[in-house]
Amino acid sequence: MADAFEATIEEMARDIDQEVARVRETYAEYNAIEHTSRSKDGLVAVTVGTGGRLRGIELHPRVYRSLSPSELAEAIMRQAGLASAEVAERSRTLMAPLMPDTEHLDALFGEDPGLGPFLPGPATPAPREETR
Repeated sequence: MADAFEATIEEMARDIDQEVARVRETYAEYNAIEHTSRSKDGLVAVTVGTGGRLRGIELHPRVYRSLSPSELAEAIMRQAGLASAEVAERSRTLMAPLMPDTEHLDALFGEDPGLGPFLPGPATPAPREETR
């Protein structure tokens, strides 16, 4: 009986080790996700990684003759938004199999990520009884 118990424990330990390895691999893939979005005219390219981290901006030399400063800023923001949306979608797809509740994936990988849906509401203390 002890042998069967030990075999079960060893099998469970192997399963846990495999899951941990899978999570580590997925996390490494997640950290490597990035996307570059280029404007149709090829003047602006923005690369964004996970967490919305800006990883690069490429500006064609003609950009300064073609766009005003405000137009350039708008073009950079537009490409950053498109790149961020693609990174968020790839992140959702990659992480979904690891999440126990895929209903809240947008809360973690959407436009405004946060832990709100995973946390309980505010704790309201019970009213104090007055002592005399």
